[in-house]
Amino acid sequence: MECEIRDQGEAAVLVLSGDVDLESSPGVRKALLDCVGMKSIVVVDMAGVSYIDSSGVASLVEAFQAARKRDTRFVLARVSKAAMRVLELARLDRVFTVVSEVSDGLGHGD
Repeated sequence: MECEIRDQGEAAVLVLSGDVDLESSPGVRKALLDCVGMKSIVVVDMAGVSYIDSSGVASLVEAFQAARKRDTRFVLARVSKAAMRVLELARLDRVFTVVSEVSDGLGHGD
């Protein structure tokens, strides 16, 4: 699993790739919460996520909740088919803001 943070001024783009699982989710959680704590917009680019398990989903949910408390915009972008299937099964595709391109998540409107 790789995790790269790209600073976009008031926004952070967190690029995830590989498997987001029990082994890697603590690092993903920390990166997500760090971004939420520092930026007013957090976009998680999930195009390269080949697998996500419940611990990875829990990390996303925790960051989403932290973002709501801080009035931070939290967006999932370019979600891979494998990750989207998991989000849909948990009905989280209705909770998260999901966009097709990273640039769509950088705007202020939904």
